[in-house]
Amino acid sequence: MSSEETKEEMKNTAEETPKKKSFISEGKLEMLIAIFLGITALLTAWATWIGSLHGGNQATNYTKSNNTASDANSMYNEASQSLVQDMMTWNIITDYKFDMLLAEAKGDSVEVKMIEEKVDQIVEDSCTEEFQEAITWALEQEEDVTPFMKKGFIESYYADANEKYAESQELLEQGMQDNKNGDTYNLVTVIFSLVLFLLGIVGIFKNIPNRFVVFVIAVILLILGTIFMLRIPMPTGFSLGSFFN
Repeated sequence: MSSEETKEEMKNTAEETPKKKSFISEGKLEMLIAIFLGITALLTAWATWIGSLHGGNQATNYTKSNNTASDANSMYNEASQSLVQDMMTWNIITDYKFDMLLAEAKGDSVEVKMIEEKVDQIVEDSCTEEFQEAITWALEQEEDVTPFMKKGFIESYYADANEKYAESQELLEQGMQDNKNGDTYNLVTVIFSLVLFLLGIVGIFKNIPNRFVVFVIAVILLILGTIFMLRIPMPTGFSLGSFFN
């Protein structure tokens, strides 16, 4: 058999041998790539939007925290002024008490009665209910004490201010959490951008198995990024329906 006949026979044999089919066709792979490109683009847009909402909440909470802290400072200053005023009132009452003791020692019941009326008038006109209760407590004690020695009385002046400070701190912490969540969403967008990059370069590989490997890596990253994103809290008060009202 001549060499030409041998080559011809080998050619015919190769043509008759069925080609091994790939586990996924090029057309199906391209369709999957297109679908996941669209999904990734939508998820990227969603993560970017939610991240910006967290950023907006952060700015709002920081502003509210500053304003609330300013209100708390004003309330604290007012409480300090009220405390000083009540201390001055107590000093006046103490002076009248001393005058009353002198009048009693002299047996001047009229003077005693007048001083008692003055003290009652001061207490009624210048003292809050809490201060009156503290005065009553002080007068009932055997030893010489002041109303300001009553447990928790001085702290009561600053109760509202401390409540405002706590509210300010809570808003600040919410703002810090929003900042953290916004940064985390930015990380998610980076992951999705990497997925878009991998899906975009699939076409440069001529070998279908190589394309599929890159595609699978991109899909795995997309799934992991989506799971990571779903674990991040949504913005406070978020409601998708509110944007369509």
